[in-house]
Amino acid sequence: MAQCVQSVQELIQDSFVPKVAVLCSEDAQKITRKNNLNFSELLRPFCRLTSEGHMRDSNNQVQVVKNLRISVNNVVTRPSVPTSGVHSPAQRRLLSEVVSASQPAEGGVANVITAGDYDLNISATTPWFEAYRESFLQSMPASDHEFLNHYLACLLVVSSSEAVPVEQFLKLSQEQHMIQHNGEYTNPKWFIPNTLKYYVLLHDMSQGDEQRADSVYEDMKQRYGSQGCYLLKINSRTAAAGTDEQIPDPWSQYLNKSSLQSQAFLVDLAGDFNAGKVKSGLPNFHQHLETAIDMPGSLDCLRAVATETKTTTVYTGVAAGTSHGACLTLNDHNRLRLFIQEFTFRGLLPHIEKNIRQLNDQLVSRKGLSRSLFSVTKKLFGGGKVPEKSIAELKNTSGLLYHPEAPELQIRKMADLCFLVQHYELAYSCYHTAKKDFLSDQAMLYAAGALEMAAVSAFLQGGAQRPYPAHYMDTAIQTYRDVCKNKVLAERCALFSAEVLKSQAKYSDAATLLIKMTSEDSDLCSALLLEQAAHCFINMRNPMVRKFAFHMILAGHRFSKAGQKRHALRCYCQAMQVYKGKGWSLAEDHINFTIGRQSFTLRQPENAVLAFRHILTNDSQQTATQQGAFLREYLYVYRNVPGVCEVALPQLPLPCINSSATRVYFGHERRLAEGEKQAATHVSLDQEFDQDLAAVWQDLEEQVVAAANRGVVPSTFYPTQCCLNSQTDNLHFPLAVVEEPIIVEVAFRNPLKVPLVLSDLSLLWKFTLKDFSRPQPQDVMVGDAVTITNEKEAIAPRVRKGKGGIPSVCKFLTFSLLSWQARLKLLPRQTGQLTILGLVYNLASTPSTGDSTINSNSPSVRGRQDLEIQGPRLNQTKEEKTSVSHGPDRRLDPTITPPMPLLEVLTHHCPLPLTQK
Repeated sequence: MAQCVQSVQELIQDSFVPKVAVLCSEDAQKITRKNNLNFSELLRPFCRLTSEGHMRDSNNQVQVVKNLRISVNNVVTRPSVPTSGVHSPAQRRLLSEVVSASQPAEGGVANVITAGDYDLNISATTPWFEAYRESFLQSMPASDHEFLNHYLACLLVVSSSEAVPVEQFLKLSQEQHMIQHNGEYTNPKWFIPNTLKYYVLLHDMSQGDEQRADSVYEDMKQRYGSQGCYLLKINSRTAAAGTDEQIPDPWSQYLNKSSLQSQAFLVDLAGDFNAGKVKSGLPNFHQHLETAIDMPGSLDCLRAVATETKTTTVYTGVAAGTSHGACLTLNDHNRLRLFIQEFTFRGLLPHIEKNIRQLNDQLVSRKGLSRSLFSVTKKLFGGGKVPEKSIAELKNTSGLLYHPEAPELQIRKMADLCFLVQHYELAYSCYHTAKKDFLSDQAMLYAAGALEMAAVSAFLQGGAQRPYPAHYMDTAIQTYRDVCKNKVLAERCALFSAEVLKSQAKYSDAATLLIKMTSEDSDLCSALLLEQAAHCFINMRNPMVRKFAFHMILAGHRFSKAGQKRHALRCYCQAMQVYKGKGWSLAEDHINFTIGRQSFTLRQPENAVLAFRHILTNDSQQTATQQGAFLREYLYVYRNVPGVCEVALPQLPLPCINSSATRVYFGHERRLAEGEKQAATHVSLDQEFDQDLAAVWQDLEEQVVAAANRGVVPSTFYPTQCCLNSQTDNLHFPLAVVEEPIIVEVAFRNPLKVPLVLSDLSLLWKFTLKDFSRPQPQDVMVGDAVTITNEKEAIAPRVRKGKGGIPSVCKFLTFSLLSWQARLKLLPRQTGQLTILGLVYNLASTPSTGDSTINSNSPSVRGRQDLEIQGPRLNQTKEEKTSVSHGPDRRLDPTITPPMPLLEVLTHHCPLPLTQK
């Protein structure tokens, strides 16, 4: 798996924390709303303790509690709803939005892993997976088979400005008692019947009477005890004054997450409300996100929220850009931090310690009873267990089997309490005992929960005291998934187990577990698990590169099905590093095709075009049908991306051009023979180049030049060459004459098994004007010369006549796997330096029906291919011999000279001896 910000110990500890409920009076809510926060939101950034806590276990041994975090949430009530074991549609949308919002950072840290011939650039972290995991764990619903998500305490918050604060405390206390003990509301769930009630007097420093608040607090200490109440003073400044001083805003990072969860929660609420699932004015939610949706805590306010939801408004948490804590100073921050510390150390931890002792005493007193006598008692008096269920039925149900006061559940409660306060050794012992009882009773959901937490407790003990029982986790996962049909709990268990295995460098086991958890039920979850499995393979001592790439492809496919296009593209691009250039052409084609499509969908036309270009290669092993589909997709991308041809013509991959086979002919092309007339030349594009015959003509030309120069050949003499090819000497700039055509023959090859349609084919060139009739001044720089080109005109679908271009080919069809030549002409009109850059043309495909006829309505794209000819290998000096360097090839760079006389010689019935040397 990829590197994570949190260690596995921190992950597990933050996933199971003591939960505290909040009930606020209306006046107390008004005080906190000045900061655009409710009370639970106000406390959230300060809920992690920075100092150690201490408590004594049942053996009177001091236990140290480090880095404890508590979860403070508003009370949200709803009638009992059976859990389905799967996420609701709103929760699925929430998780999808969380993953979409987390993308790889530009220039983020990456790992370069070298494995054999591979150098892979892989992202070191996967923050999208961590965001998904955090949201998933926070959205776990409270269940009756475990108590880790049940509320241990309730904060009753009243404003000091109340006329009689004690009456408000009594009212809130009665409201909490009704919510917990009234059978109508089984949610939220409470850990123990005697819930800790902590009384908080909230005082507004900006407008309240501080002396009165102190007096009320003294009365509260007499009534509730000094350890059961607290005076919290906030709002030391007004909101107007808050704009002058910059105070840190620690709430944003928490509220952004809460906003999405609130929206998902109330989407479920709205659906149930509209469906008529309302009882006593309270909405019947289908699924409750137990992470404390931050809404007003009282029942009346909840009804108001439900009424608003029934209309068109969906609560989305805090508005974007809203400032928080405007009335709070740094001293207020410290007061909030101190309040959490005082509540935890003087209220919550002693309460937990007391309940652990009570549960332990109850369990010890029952140990005197034999198992047989205890079983008889349960049979006679019910024992809190639902009777008349066969073993087969129990094994196939996840229903609740135990009464809340059943002794088996008391053991589980004690185990959960010990776990929450980091007493993992005692927690493991209790989980292990509870596991045996649950298995003997065939209570499989309870047994799976005990197995899961026993394994986690054993791991968190650390050291070699007790090895991690991975088989406990495997059994728990199998029971959750196959027996209880609860995939949410199975996924939670798998996430924890995989992190533990990763921390122990058991990457193979972690990958196997993650792959097992994939299913067709959730594409997003499967994609994330497959990606993490791929990281496990690459992080092994001997990296399994191919398995990494294969599972990245699978992850990308599932990301695509889940609508996560960016993550799908990222997975395919990482896998391409393994498959590229290794001869796996079919796999490479599939990856490139998918990258092209995803890039096009994400409006990345350059990447899409680049990917599609790789598909249309010489060594494609695809069938003709598949090649035709690739070609049509490639053309579709070009035609539907706006502005792709507005600035510059794109490079087209088809057809293949053999640049070195390009031939250039200067002058009017004549037939070698016209009837009985024979042309006095050996040069023609219609015949192959003859090296021996060319040497004869060169020798003859040298003799003529020598005769004209008194028997001496000038040192600047260069033989005339009318037709240049790969076998001629192309080191010098050839000469072309104004008003005489230049014919360029280009060799094409169609590598595909489907026909191609080319149209409006012409040459692409640039031309620098020079007047050879006047001497060129020495101080004229090269950049000062006037250069023109036909690139802008070539963008249009048809070729425009200008100083150089004459269209030579309008449209033709090239059949599959065919090689051919095309000849194109240029007619220079002025003197200067000409450079032939390449070709420009329209490319289209034939209809998918297999018709090979040219259809003028076929969609086409206009593009170019450059003619880049490599000169001969240099091999004269020592440096050239020890390196690979090539000389220039000037056949496409003719110098256009002023008009010259043109002499044509034709022989008629010339005797053969006269033409022989």
